[in-house]
Amino acid sequence: MQKDNSARGIDRRQFLQQAGLAIGAAGVLGGCADTGEKHPSQAALGSGGHFSIVSDPADPIASSPAGQWAVQQLWDAFEFRGQKPRIVARLQDAPSGPCIVAAGADSPVARGMLSDGKVSLPQLPESLALILGKYKNRPTLLACGRDARGLVYAMTELADRVRNCPRLSSNLNVSEPIVEQPTACVRGIMRSFTSDVEDKPWYNDRKFWKPYLSMLASQRFNRFNLAFGIGYDFTRNIKDAYFYFAYPFLLSVAGYNVRATNLSNAERDNNLAMLKFISDQTVERGLEFQLGIWTHAYKWTDSPDVNHNIEGLDESNHASYCRDALRTLLQACPSISGVTFRIHGESGVAEGSYDFWKTLFDGIVQCGRKVSIDLHAKGIDQQMIDVALNTGMPVTVAPKSWAEHMGLPYHQAAIRPVEQPRSNRRDSGFFAKSSGSRSFLRYGYGDLFKEDRKYGIVHRTWPGTQRLLLWGDPQMAAAYATNFATFCGSDGLELMEPLSFKGRKGSGVKGRRDAYARPPVPTKYDFEKYAKYYELWGRLLFNPRTASETAETLIKASRILPLITTAHCPSAANNNYWPEIYTNMSIVDSRRPGPYSDTPTPRRFGTVSPLDPELFSTIDAHANDLLNGKPSCKYSPVEVAQWLRRLSNVEHVTSAAGSSPWLIYDGDVSIQLGLGKFFASKFESGVLWSFFLSSGDHRAGEQAVKKYREARESWAFIGGPAQLYVRDITFGLEKQLRGYWNDRLPAIDADIAAMEGKLKEPSKPQADVDPQKVAAAIAAVLEPPKRPVFKVTHRAPANFKPGEPITIDLQSSAASAHLHYRRVNQAEPWHVTAMPSSAGKFAAVIPGDYTSSPYPMQYYIELRNAAGAATIYPGLNETFTQQPYIVLRQARDL
Repeated sequence: MQKDNSARGIDRRQFLQQAGLAIGAAGVLGGCADTGEKHPSQAALGSGGHFSIVSDPADPIASSPAGQWAVQQLWDAFEFRGQKPRIVARLQDAPSGPCIVAAGADSPVARGMLSDGKVSLPQLPESLALILGKYKNRPTLLACGRDARGLVYAMTELADRVRNCPRLSSNLNVSEPIVEQPTACVRGIMRSFTSDVEDKPWYNDRKFWKPYLSMLASQRFNRFNLAFGIGYDFTRNIKDAYFYFAYPFLLSVAGYNVRATNLSNAERDNNLAMLKFISDQTVERGLEFQLGIWTHAYKWTDSPDVNHNIEGLDESNHASYCRDALRTLLQACPSISGVTFRIHGESGVAEGSYDFWKTLFDGIVQCGRKVSIDLHAKGIDQQMIDVALNTGMPVTVAPKSWAEHMGLPYHQAAIRPVEQPRSNRRDSGFFAKSSGSRSFLRYGYGDLFKEDRKYGIVHRTWPGTQRLLLWGDPQMAAAYATNFATFCGSDGLELMEPLSFKGRKGSGVKGRRDAYARPPVPTKYDFEKYAKYYELWGRLLFNPRTASETAETLIKASRILPLITTAHCPSAANNNYWPEIYTNMSIVDSRRPGPYSDTPTPRRFGTVSPLDPELFSTIDAHANDLLNGKPSCKYSPVEVAQWLRRLSNVEHVTSAAGSSPWLIYDGDVSIQLGLGKFFASKFESGVLWSFFLSSGDHRAGEQAVKKYREARESWAFIGGPAQLYVRDITFGLEKQLRGYWNDRLPAIDADIAAMEGKLKEPSKPQADVDPQKVAAAIAAVLEPPKRPVFKVTHRAPANFKPGEPITIDLQSSAASAHLHYRRVNQAEPWHVTAMPSSAGKFAAVIPGDYTSSPYPMQYYIELRNAAGAATIYPGLNETFTQQPYIVLRQARDL
């Protein structure tokens, strides 16, 4: 067994733990806090003597490469604490002293201790158990797994306790048996290669990969996706083509004279050797290795400054070369267990080119083993899915979650109107499907959730909302596990990790990827800053009930940007909208929309659609509701502003000493708090300005200016904590993808000046607008009323049978109720029907002809009081972790 010291790095961890950022700082699964009384079947390990680790070579799980790696992790943790435990094959071979047994669930020791402790280990893969008891009258701590991955999680949990808890023996005395099973079957992290300048160093650094992959395994991720070819969306203006069309950068294919220019054979061969090393190291730790090949284009247009061109390909040999290259690559790297493909026009292959993909997928069939096919969902149709299914390989489809951003922890109830199906859309051109009849799959799950589907669904979270700043909200991560990753039988969630797309499109800068002006903390690798991010996502997607200590200010700060994204999204594309360093959109002038080309017209702040337009209102629509005295049940921008203030106005205790870890924490949290205050004031300014546009009432315009100035002050404040970072943070060459917070101030100032200029122009109040209504609407922004609260008793049906009606009823103190319902199909509209009442009981029926479909159903209920004020049931809760609608699955025949 090879010793792996890669996960040690304890000095850096100690620095990070000062700010509560490090992995293991909380003692996950009880860890350091586990000091209760012992289970009747248990006995304390005691503190005398050295520990022994029992790993039976006859146990196929304990002796697997992943099992042996996990044993070594525990040994290394003990060594750090000054002990060198003996590793023995059998319990009777261990010297006196406490013993830890690493075992598969079916081993004799595990079966005996599980039986004695009356503990049942689930049959589900990756399940684990930690049990302290006696085996043959000897105090023993059993760490067992249903499979190798479950054992890895059990052993790395113990390693975490050994490394990070002050009292060694007491924190291995597990007071109660711990039994866990995964919630999300797929818990993935994607790292993308998009910059030869910034990404070659980590790609070629073998010392980087060991601690990085060890961290992923220890935090219970089970899939690592290394993505090539996602550096551009289109094959024009290419500057950095390294790995863009990946095959020629990795291998020479027999029978073809295809190569990348300006690339030596030695570098190409080293790239392949590194890919084999990375994939092998991934599998050694019990993770699956997924390779992303996002581009199959080989010709660049309008790209005079490109660093690499592809030679030796034309239309006649393109498909066959890709097939043979894929087969050769999979045979050269046997640890690759799945491949991700972008199949819409941005792949460089015209949509509807089914013959190309059939030829390409033959390369997987010919490689000689099972390799899963993961299809990026944009532009996909059933014929494309069938091409993949016909290979006989496992197939998953991966829709974008919350477009190319991260929203609140539920699936958006509706996609934006611009992506909805339209009768005038035709399937023509290079993007025939994604711009035509399948437009609804550009930024959501579309119509994928048929109950009888033969493919899996793994959602992918893109890095539009947050790619640089710290994130850490355990409640949100847990809700993503229960509401999102497992939605309607979904298989899981894959996250594009922090710093994704850093240096994209040829914008890379030599040096550290973290964009710090001066490194504020002695972290060696780029992922270490985000230790809390990896801990929370990995652990809580596995088990949403996992305990984790996270600073309250970081929790609240981490909710700000997902809330903003959900309520207000000027562009679904991460290339255009980056709220961390927001490019200001004009409230006043639609001729200055900024980079937001996919927002509704006229393109100004007030018309921007929420990313969930079913449950959230636009600024202009809410202003119109207030002026007309007809409040919607939707969450309004004024409500969102109040929520942002609640999150932002927290007591943020900064570090007077200015220690290095606190500089990271203070800076990133303070920036996010400032962003919350900025958007809160700007949302209010937008509503007030909409009043002015509708009424001509200067009172509204003057208040809009005042709120905009408040927003400007909040943005200017960000410049203080942002001094940690360089003045040009590059995630692309376009202005909205690079720069610094202070760079955005001139556009804000110009819009305020334009607003003040409009107020100086001669205008007359609109004759059909009552000034008293305007005054009331202004008051509703400055001192917004709270939503009504009703007593509600409702039991959702357990399931339904297609073709049969569904009765939805509830008891409530509300004056009226309406049922909103829809199939779980984002290509379809929602339906609304009144719920007549009798003695406080409301009821409505979803017709049988509507339930006759292959889809689940979802619904929510609009409740109003006698004055007309409305709310939503079940709706969002205070922490934004409740799924705001109810989902019904179809009954299954047993």
